[in-house]
Amino acid sequence: MLRLLSIEYHKLIHSKASRVLIIIYFALLSLISLFATIKFDIGPIKFHLAELGIFNFPYIWHFNTFVAALLKFFLLLVIVSMVANEYSNKTIKQNLIDGLSKKEFILSKFYTVIALSLISTIFVFVVSLILGLVYSSYTEIGIVFSDLEFLVAFFVKLLGFFSFGLFMGMLIKRSAFAVAAMIVLFFMEFFSYLIVSGYNRGTEVADNIYQFSPFKSLWNLIDEPGSRLSAVKEVAAQVGEDLSYDYAVHWYEIAIVLAWTALFIFLSFRLLKKRDL
Repeated sequence: MLRLLSIEYHKLIHSKASRVLIIIYFALLSLISLFATIKFDIGPIKFHLAELGIFNFPYIWHFNTFVAALLKFFLLLVIVSMVANEYSNKTIKQNLIDGLSKKEFILSKFYTVIALSLISTIFVFVVSLILGLVYSSYTEIGIVFSDLEFLVAFFVKLLGFFSFGLFMGMLIKRSAFAVAAMIVLFFMEFFSYLIVSGYNRGTEVADNIYQFSPFKSLWNLIDEPGSRLSAVKEVAAQVGEDLSYDYAVHWYEIAIVLAWTALFIFLSFRLLKKRDL
């Protein structure tokens, strides 16, 4: 595994575009801390975001993983271009000539996906821990390290999304077209979900069906955290709205995404195995 990771590391480090995208991604993750400095002072409206409790333990694990997951598109570009460049630069054929099997080639890409997902998760953990220790009103050990399942969900979310990108890169072989295809598939799934929801208003038919679809299953891993804030709940209660939702990370949601991940990697291997290079 280390040998395959080393091969991919040298490819990434020598790709200027990949280096820039990775730096931008982790820089943006670091900027999550800027939420703590945002203050609104508009006439009678005065509040400090940090004082709303977004950096309180254990809520911070939910909030930061949700926000960080929105930035995953930058690493998707790295993953897709990593595969597409193998074809455009003819390095895939050279790797196979040099003795790398097709299985090892796919595994090297998948190990890179795992590594980037794991590094991102650790990075978010460290940033969140620091912000929480500085701003949280609750610093008891039991509270600090509760709800860490959101970090697990974040890792699995990146793993599934990047594996999808890996497959699309293998299938289309052009990074721009591969990303465009993923965007088109996203909107197709999204609008079909709205249609099914419209025809079955007041029921959970659409959610029950689409929880098995690629993008919806990824979204389900980490629900939006905004309505979980006490300040938001108080405002909602005043207008008669009940925001008591289930925000937990469920094992079956993780299982669905892991199943898609395994399918994407398997299809990538089958595609490479059958393709005439």
